[in-house]
Amino acid sequence: MTRSPEKLIPADFTAIPSRAWVDGLRLTALDELDESAGALGITIAASGDLPAGVPLDRAALDRAGFAGSVGQTLVLPQPSGPLLVLVGTGDETDAPALRNAGASFARAAVRAAHIGLRVTLDVGDVEHAAQAITEGVILARYAFVPLKTVSSSPALEAFDLDVGDRAAAGAGMERARVAARATVITRDLANTPPGHLTASDLADIAVELGPDLGFEVESFDKEALIELGCGGLLGVNAGSVEEPRMIVLRYAGDGGPSLAMVGKGIMYDSGGISLKPSDPMHLLMKMDMGGAAAVLGAFTALRDTGVTASVSAWLMCTDNMPSGSAYKLGDVLTARGGKTVEVKNTDAEGRLAMMDGLALAAEEKPDAIVDIATLTGAALMALGQLRAALFGNDQALLDQVKSASETTDEQVWQLPLERAYRKQLDSDVADISNLGGRFAGSTTAALFLEEFVAGIPWAHVDIAGTMQADSPDRWLTAGATGYGARLLLALAQSFTVPATAADA
Repeated sequence: MTRSPEKLIPADFTAIPSRAWVDGLRLTALDELDESAGALGITIAASGDLPAGVPLDRAALDRAGFAGSVGQTLVLPQPSGPLLVLVGTGDETDAPALRNAGASFARAAVRAAHIGLRVTLDVGDVEHAAQAITEGVILARYAFVPLKTVSSSPALEAFDLDVGDRAAAGAGMERARVAARATVITRDLANTPPGHLTASDLADIAVELGPDLGFEVESFDKEALIELGCGGLLGVNAGSVEEPRMIVLRYAGDGGPSLAMVGKGIMYDSGGISLKPSDPMHLLMKMDMGGAAAVLGAFTALRDTGVTASVSAWLMCTDNMPSGSAYKLGDVLTARGGKTVEVKNTDAEGRLAMMDGLALAAEEKPDAIVDIATLTGAALMALGQLRAALFGNDQALLDQVKSASETTDEQVWQLPLERAYRKQLDSDVADISNLGGRFAGSTTAALFLEEFVAGIPWAHVDIAGTMQADSPDRWLTAGATGYGARLLLALAQSFTVPATAADA
């Protein structure tokens, strides 16, 4: 990508360094672990006999405070050879528990570049178990390092896994590579400072990734957006010296149903004229493009996981800045399709940028539309940092999103799309306003978005709370979480036409 020298960006800087790391990681399914590894792990259930190779009995483990609960670890240095790590699994063998066990092991062995894990419990489906464990390992060892001159820990170079059937385990590990790569690409993009990643930069990255990973990319600049009548994205962009971009992604699939995605891509959100206070949340606003990043991340894995659905996406990208040319409170913007919107708060900008993308997606009449956005602080206040708010107009589609969430452990909570609150969005001068009342802010934001989906089955995932973590937790790392990439991928993998669309 071309960068102006005044930005003082290192010449070798890349916004997605982790793609090469994941692609180059050596993943090996073994019947017996390699003793040359720097750390070896053994899983320990919460009850039952201890597996061979554990040099302590249950009483000694109890004295050390190790109960074998999910994610618990005990590091045992040895006189020679690899570090020994005991990894608790509880009595659970579902994907979230195994993913967390893999992540905990990887963290405990953070100083080793080559690690191996022996799984001693009956996991059932070996391929899916290997995928979950390997995802946990990769995601836990992720680090955003391109702007650091000194790295505190070595990068993971090799992971060995002994979990049974080697062929099935190897297949699961490769599926994990692809899914985890989608998440770490998303993390890299969201962690990148706003001066290093503009809307046009993100478009360049998508253009670079598309041909290599099986999807088509089309980038729409400011002039093209004017021709398309995308008044929402253009309005938000009015105060910025950086041009907006609408990035359209298309994956052909193999004759399956059609699924559209829309991602919020506010590269940095100052609040505009409705300026945010200078507090820690302001610092996190480089991640306000986490929805667009998650969609792009998911697209990098569609082909390599054999998705048969036809998937399209609209990434609505700009920053939101205050200046003499910025859009103002009281302005009226015209969305794609002609609906007029009164601006009552310039910090409710995400929905304005997304309304054009939703309208364009709806024009193609897909079987369903899913949007993902760091949209409302109300979602964070209601659900915290571990669950995203889920809204929609079609329960069958919402159930598919929830099922994907359970598979990936990217948790959601469905909230009611209470249409009695729609009147809060009424405007005296336009068709609708971009802000409701004091209460139910996540609901009124979802109701605003619903205005642009033309009755097509639609789900909205509000990731304002889940976009970042304050500290490492399970497979999450501090900073951008990459939330949504694997969820969207899982949804695309299993997507079926909602009954309402099939009957239309």
